[in-house]
Amino acid sequence: MPIPTDHLKPVRLSAKENAFNQLQQWIIDGTLLPGEKLNDTELAKALGVSRTPIRESLQLLESQGFVKMYPGKATQVTEIEKESIKDILPPLAVLQSLSAELAVANLSHETLELLKKTNQQFSDAIKSENYYSALKVDEQFHKIIVDTTGNTYIQGMLDSLQAHVRRLFFHNSIILTDKSIDDHWRIIELMEAKDTETLATVMKKNWLRTMDAF
Repeated sequence: MPIPTDHLKPVRLSAKENAFNQLQQWIIDGTLLPGEKLNDTELAKALGVSRTPIRESLQLLESQGFVKMYPGKATQVTEIEKESIKDILPPLAVLQSLSAELAVANLSHETLELLKKTNQQFSDAIKSENYYSALKVDEQFHKIIVDTTGNTYIQGMLDSLQAHVRRLFFHNSIILTDKSIDDHWRIIELMEAKDTETLATVMKKNWLRTMDAF
């Protein structure tokens, strides 16, 4: 039978990448609680991998501040410092603002339609009071913009910052409001109009407003 060749092929991740992604997600959503001791043998069994990718993942998670390794003793999930949001959100807001400006040059009709569809999903989640889903869709919305820049350096920095923000949001039950929905529609409108100056300001305010919730 003829096999189509124009489909999207799944990205194959290494055992370390899969382990890292899963462990980070468990730390972010609270499956692995702050202060919890981690056993690499138990984690390896749970994820169906050897201990090597688990250890490599834990080392990477330590470098990003998600776990603390005590040689010869234990590895623990780091505590959540609520005040750290004051250190994380300002640089994240600036990078998100810059991303929006840069994305305009690469904007396509398909990207605009995807942003509109995603913000409608975001609106539906907030109006149905599914705030956990709203947080995830909000992240997807901003990721579309960041990915549109094609700038891997910005993408890497934002991935790291975003993971910490996501953890803070989930553990502090941050509730996004209708104002965020309006911000997104305004961002889409400004991107379409290529008004980068106003766009940068609106995007920055969209992120910094969250600090008030803390």
